[in-house]
Amino acid sequence: MMKKKIMSASKASLVLLLCQMVSALDVPLDSKLLEELSQPPTITQQSPKDYIVDPRENIVIQCEAKGKPPPSFSWTRNGTHFDIDKDAQVTMKPNSGTLVINIMNGGKAEAYEGVYQCTARNERGAAISNNIVIRPSRSPLWTKEKLEPNQVREGDSLVLHCRPPVGLPPPIIFWMDNAFQRLPQSERVSQGLNGDLYFSNVQPEDTREDYICYARFNHTQTIQQKQPISVKVFSTKPVTERQPVLLTPTGSTSTKVELRGNVLLLECIAAGLPTPVIRWIKEGGELPANRTFFENFKKTLKIVDVSEADSGNYKCIARNTLGSAHHVISVTVKAAPYWITAPRNLVLSPGEDGTLICRANGNPKPDISWLANGVPIAIAPEDPSRKVDGDTIIFSQVQERSSAVYQCNASNEYGYLLANAFVNVLAEPPRILTAANKLYQVIADSPALLDCAYFGSPKPEIEWFKGVKGSILRGNEYVFHDNGTLEIPVAQKDSSGTYTCVARNELGKIQNEVQLEVKDPTMIIKQPEYKVIQRYGQVSFECIIKHDSTLLPTVIWLKDNGELPGDERFLVGKDNLTIMNVTDKDDGTYTCIVNTTLDSVSASAVLTVVAAPPTPAIIYARPNPPFDLELTGQLERSVELSWVPGDENNSPITNFVIEYEDGLHEPGVWHHQTEVPGTQTTVQLKLSPYVNYSFRVIAVNEIGRSQPSEPSEQYLTKSANPDENPSNVQGIGSEPDNLVITWESLTGFQSNGPGLQYKVSWRQKDVDDEWTSVIVANVSKYIVSGTPTFVPYEIKVQALNDLGYAPEPSEVIGHSGEDLPMVAPGNVQVHVINSTLAKVHWDTVPLKTVRGHLQGYKVYYWKVQSLSRRSKRHVEKKILTFRGNKTFGMLPGLEPYSSYKLNVRVVNGKGEGPASPDKVFKTPEGVPSSPSFLKITNPTLDSLTLEWGSPTHPNGVLTSYILKFQPINNTHELGPLVEIRIPANESSLILKNLNYSTRYKFYFNAQTSVGSGSQITEEAVTIMDEVQPLYPRIRNVTTAAAETYANISWEYEGPDHVNFYVEYGVAGSKEDWKKEIVNGSRSFFVLKGLTPGTAYKVRVGAEGLSGFRSSEDVFETGPAMASRQVDIATQGWFIGLMCAVALLILILLIVCFIRRNKGGKYPVKEKEDAHADPEIQPMKEDDGTFGEYSDAEDHKPLKKGSRTPSDRTVKKEDSDDSLVDYGEGVNGQFNEDGSFIGQYSGKKEKEPAEGNESSEAPSPVNAMNSFV
Repeated sequence: MMKKKIMSASKASLVLLLCQMVSALDVPLDSKLLEELSQPPTITQQSPKDYIVDPRENIVIQCEAKGKPPPSFSWTRNGTHFDIDKDAQVTMKPNSGTLVINIMNGGKAEAYEGVYQCTARNERGAAISNNIVIRPSRSPLWTKEKLEPNQVREGDSLVLHCRPPVGLPPPIIFWMDNAFQRLPQSERVSQGLNGDLYFSNVQPEDTREDYICYARFNHTQTIQQKQPISVKVFSTKPVTERQPVLLTPTGSTSTKVELRGNVLLLECIAAGLPTPVIRWIKEGGELPANRTFFENFKKTLKIVDVSEADSGNYKCIARNTLGSAHHVISVTVKAAPYWITAPRNLVLSPGEDGTLICRANGNPKPDISWLANGVPIAIAPEDPSRKVDGDTIIFSQVQERSSAVYQCNASNEYGYLLANAFVNVLAEPPRILTAANKLYQVIADSPALLDCAYFGSPKPEIEWFKGVKGSILRGNEYVFHDNGTLEIPVAQKDSSGTYTCVARNELGKIQNEVQLEVKDPTMIIKQPEYKVIQRYGQVSFECIIKHDSTLLPTVIWLKDNGELPGDERFLVGKDNLTIMNVTDKDDGTYTCIVNTTLDSVSASAVLTVVAAPPTPAIIYARPNPPFDLELTGQLERSVELSWVPGDENNSPITNFVIEYEDGLHEPGVWHHQTEVPGTQTTVQLKLSPYVNYSFRVIAVNEIGRSQPSEPSEQYLTKSANPDENPSNVQGIGSEPDNLVITWESLTGFQSNGPGLQYKVSWRQKDVDDEWTSVIVANVSKYIVSGTPTFVPYEIKVQALNDLGYAPEPSEVIGHSGEDLPMVAPGNVQVHVINSTLAKVHWDTVPLKTVRGHLQGYKVYYWKVQSLSRRSKRHVEKKILTFRGNKTFGMLPGLEPYSSYKLNVRVVNGKGEGPASPDKVFKTPEGVPSSPSFLKITNPTLDSLTLEWGSPTHPNGVLTSYILKFQPINNTHELGPLVEIRIPANESSLILKNLNYSTRYKFYFNAQTSVGSGSQITEEAVTIMDEVQPLYPRIRNVTTAAAETYANISWEYEGPDHVNFYVEYGVAGSKEDWKKEIVNGSRSFFVLKGLTPGTAYKVRVGAEGLSGFRSSEDVFETGPAMASRQVDIATQGWFIGLMCAVALLILILLIVCFIRRNKGGKYPVKEKEDAHADPEIQPMKEDDGTFGEYSDAEDHKPLKKGSRTPSDRTVKKEDSDDSLVDYGEGVNGQFNEDGSFIGQYSGKKEKEPAEGNESSEAPSPVNAMNSFV
């Protein structure tokens, strides 16, 4: 950044020069003109100031500019000339200044780091780009470290440090488990801004071995994985609660500096039990509205688009039931330079004056320096027309040689701004850009605008003439615009003719003629009229027009603002529309629209279709409006109205509707007064005082209502006392010490006179007290303060006006404000009805202690522990509300054999009262759930071995198991049923003396003292002889379940090339089994789309082997949260698969070694030299060979990986257990929240032939590939 202090002239001379300035020229955006005019260079496109590039791709540094003649380009690097001709890797695009540095063909991105600046130059000046800092992105490997398991006491705080490698730009951090599921976060567990994972307090469910921190480097599309962190939470009884302590930031105060316009992020994370809640305040001020956001469960305060006004002290307060802690962050907002007035291009004529102004602000205040054609102005060639005064350059009496490009640099310690602005001095004779003899056509009495676009330097003067030898146009009937346009505000027929525009300056003169034609307006002289037509008749609408003879009109007919129906009954003529054989659907509004090229007019009419009467045909229509309304017999409360009916139009008038208008209170609004029969033409009307009445009458027949009559004369009635009092009077307290009296105000019509007010009166009920009254204005609410809590009051509201009071109002009963109840219900008793239902009793509280309207009672109850397992877990309290003054309630849905607590609270309109002491009760035993599994193994000629698991929910003390079984023949008929009772402490049984080669069906369930639970079934077959089983065997079916999927594996003995299938369903359900076909003859399968927290049954069968299946297995999916997953590295099928892949690698390495000894290239040694940590090497894509692999324990790769083919895609058909099963497709990515969905980048990169691989880590899929 170049800075130069300029000596400023006196302010008096500056003001004098500015007063003499002439406005700069505006150059029209005419392409032909722009091609002909000379222009200094202007930078139109450039790379960002801080340009981070991908080291694996070519570097493109943009620099585009325009100018006349076209500019040439040059570059500097680190302040010195950059000769691109001497570097074979660097080329410049044709007709452009954009550099392309070839990295993909052997160049090193690191060799081209530096500061680049582009210069665009032509004969009129030189423009320069920003300083463009080129830096290649970096994504280094994670530092090796030995991670010790974390042993943490329940309730203590914990911080898991991520400490990602320092990259460019910094990586995005997120935490996942080894199943690539994002770890759930909450107020208790959350990730800090530094990437660490903070636990305000640990719970037993936090125990796991796969806390993994991931760092995502976006520029290189790579993700690094830290070694899994193990956390084990041990419990101590009781768990000690702790008041809040801040984990970050430390200490009581800290400071933060942020730049104007950026996002301010402040963070506070606290430890404590119960989990603290975070609150933010700004000392001495408010948090800015609409720009403040809370993130990470209010642990992060985010203020967007910060300004200097956001500086100050921000306090975070962490609070729980034991206390609080706080921290004050002092925020200072600085500012990089920002424009107040950026310099703008000047186009001047020789001898004119002008200024370039460059004003910027910042914190600290930026320094302003000027350059001319890229050179500091102090050492630039002298220009006598130029004078620099701080942030302003003043030009006086410029000449063509004064053309140049000036650069303004505003800089402070936080950045800089660089702006190019040229001064282009042009001497050009006048040019008229509007086409010659252009024709303008307008409608008479509308404005006419005649263009005369021009350019010249100096700026030409414009004059208009009418006719070839006419005089110059002047006067108020013309408007002359600065852009040369002549406006005739109201063009008449005699305005038509030829108009001449003349442009002249000291270098020449030019003129141009345009033609104006003023046309007659288009008019509809015969409009369509309202029609009533009988059904099946014929109707015609006329639309006769008059238009200018030189314009060609088009007529369009619409029905209800849409196109006419495509029906041959509609005939459009030159001047009319005819509808034949009219039907009810033809009823509607028809519009005639006339369009010309200059104007458009329209007219509409309504068609009403009525039923055809018997012959002779009679036309029916709505009646004509009544007329000649007359008021007689005017009294204070009544008047007589008479009228003369209009024509009935062949349909008798059935009734008359009388409406009135109150011109005093609601002028223009008509209200219904009364209705009278159609035979009556006079009516006596009741009136209200203080109303300025007007009346009108509407006649009604079967066709419809007539138009309203003309209003009658006005009649103002005299004022009187109000006749009625406000309605809906209520008294309800909003606070414990007030009474809010409300009512519905009278309307102006009901007021009966001016000065409407209300007398509000109240007194306490059942107390010998006088009425307290107050007169209020025309409002609808009054608040009485200082009342006792929830006391009944007698209330009345009386209307009055200037003439007196309304009748005595009736009294209503209201209550002052409620307060919370004072006492809890007593004598709480619980009667346990059965294992899932209990009845609770309590005594009512005294009504005086309720202090409000008794709404009912609430029973809070919660499970303390299960008596069968003796394990406590936190369960949310359940609430049941019992309306009214009840003294008992039923508690359904209890869990058997469990300990519960409850309390009771009384409820009024204000809220809940205190809770009664907790009452403990226990539910009796119930029947158990089904055994968790039943396996049948070791079949012999006459025996089978049964193994089972205890029920997931015993619901009591198990007394025994019941086993029932019976043989099944080939037609699936059942034999005799045998029942065996087994002690509850047994988990296996050998059944002997069975028939050989026989299928048996088993029914198995558990019992408590209450009864038997649901059963689980299984089938098995004894073998034919001891040498070879009659049927193939599928045994040892095992499952590893997560939230929504489960890995199923089994062992198979039998013929080769057998296709397996997996059947599953909800345990205990009678629904049919769902069947999934296994691809190939593998011995594992992944069941997807399961419901979290659900027990499933599963079995495996073989296609083509009639009726042959495995025993059933029962598993339960995890709850809807991050679940713990069985480590597949301990599974037999996985170990076997890894051994097979290792053997394949060994064979390939031997082949490669033999090829190398025969002269082939295999650059393992070069890779060892180039990489200090050769743990992660992908397969080469060009020759199919492998890089070097390491068995180091420090960096174990991700599990469940499978090698990707050379095109870096994961093929789904390779395995149903691959990573693709957890993503959105073959070429998945990591979502923004960090969830894994396959390989991160689909970009294919060519590896160099001689081992020039980048030291940066590959994507997660490639990292996992290195394992095999």
